[in-house]
Amino acid sequence: MVQAIGIVILLVLVFGGFALTGGALGPVMHALPHEMLIIGGAAIGATVAGNSVHELKAIGGGFARVFKGPGFTRQDHIDAIAVTSKLMKMLKTEGPVALEGHVMQPQESAIFAEYPRILARQQLLSLITDTLTLLVVSSGSMENHAVEEVMDNAIKTHLHDMDEPAHALQNLADALPALGIVAAVLGIVKTMGSIDQPPSVLGGMIGSALVGTFLGVLLAYGIVGPLAGRLKQINTQDSQIFHSVKQVMIASLNGYPHALAVESARSGLPEAVRPALIELLDLLKGK
Repeated sequence: MVQAIGIVILLVLVFGGFALTGGALGPVMHALPHEMLIIGGAAIGATVAGNSVHELKAIGGGFARVFKGPGFTRQDHIDAIAVTSKLMKMLKTEGPVALEGHVMQPQESAIFAEYPRILARQQLLSLITDTLTLLVVSSGSMENHAVEEVMDNAIKTHLHDMDEPAHALQNLADALPALGIVAAVLGIVKTMGSIDQPPSVLGGMIGSALVGTFLGVLLAYGIVGPLAGRLKQINTQDSQIFHSVKQVMIASLNGYPHALAVESARSGLPEAVRPALIELLDLLKGK
């Protein structure tokens, strides 16, 4: 919602400022559809040519995420730490065998049933269950650093996939000024074909051509670039839930006290979704 408001402010102030300084909006509005057709068509064509179907779908999802905001709420972060803490506590007190049913069939687990939103997040669920499955099948004999390396690799791969739409949007933003020049050059070519027209006509044609350059720069630095930056911010915030799960697991495997394991995960969360330590400890104490 905030991003939509920002775009409205941008358009109102840019075009409003132009009009207030005596600029005539008529020629701009007249040229706008044609220039947008050229620039937009080139941008869409380049994006389709440079990405797979899977990545194109991800770009569409990335646009939606920009306006929806982070995918993980404060409660999701609390739930992720809580369920991981409970599972690690079970591993420590009851052994790998007791954990097997929960990680092999999480949909039937009484522990996971308490956290339905975690069950619905397949990537996050897989990070938890796959890591714990390794500990179960190895009967807890795996070295802690090996577990950490496996988790780091899984998180790195997932975050790379998350960041692809943001990279594609940034690439598009970088290309838009040049695509605006393409539209402007075509306008100049059209103008040169009418060089025998009076100056008033040529002036209008040149002005229409320059609208292409204007649009390319405006779209790049005023809309698409900022949206790509916002998507990167969202990805950074959402990525912390994976790191918090890892922190709880590795800290527990290293024998840290329960409160310290929880704090190692909680302290890395963004302030907007970070619960108070006492709140989290009280919640886990009551379970």
